[in-house]
Amino acid sequence: MPGSELILFIVLGVAIICLALSAVLLNNLIRCTVAYALSSACLAALFFLLDSPYAGAFELTVGAGLISVLFLVALILSGGEELEVPA
Repeated sequence: MPGSELILFIVLGVAIICLALSAVLLNNLIRCTVAYALSSACLAALFFLLDSPYAGAFELTVGAGLISVLFLVALILSGGEELEVPA
């Protein structure tokens, strides 16, 4: 029977892939930003589980925090929440 760490690695890996795909495929840009932030937080958790606290802390502060907030501020200031796909 696999250990609990292996199961947690697999769950985090699947969550990262699913959230990254949803960040690319969603039409609502705010939901895309939230999916990106969650995938980045899952990646930071994976770094922490791999005993790399500096990489995990950097990913959590920059990837999930700073970049996501900048994306949200840019979306709010530009007024574009929906992605318009040409027909």
